[in-house]
Amino acid sequence: MTIHVLVADDEPHIGRIIQTKLEQGPFRVTLVSDGPAALSALEEYPDIALVLLDVMMPGLTGLEVLARIRADARWSALPCMILTAGGHEQHREEAFKLNVDDFLTKPFSPKRLFARVAELTATAPGVS
Repeated sequence: MTIHVLVADDEPHIGRIIQTKLEQGPFRVTLVSDGPAALSALEEYPDIALVLLDVMMPGLTGLEVLARIRADARWSALPCMILTAGGHEQHREEAFKLNVDDFLTKPFSPKRLFARVAELTATAPGVS
């Protein structure tokens, strides 16, 4: 059983690093590069088990996407992580007010990221 993870990051090389690391395990990654595409992917793929969002993206920021996810009954309980180069305390505070599940700053440890994704998706449907 693969676990579907949505990764939204406007830096292609960061997205590829995350995708490569996660796909070494039981994860399948959909990679998008902006906020509106992240919301479209959620509509298109109902099996997404976790969303990983960069804060600074075109269209909608990761925090704006997170707010929309939390406001929508279909996705409100979906595990979400923020991954950002800007470790601004304001972003961290806003993310936790929006009930983010984790907040990691770049540069990040791919091993730590993998471990957190595995933890947060451990109760995903079909995962044993």
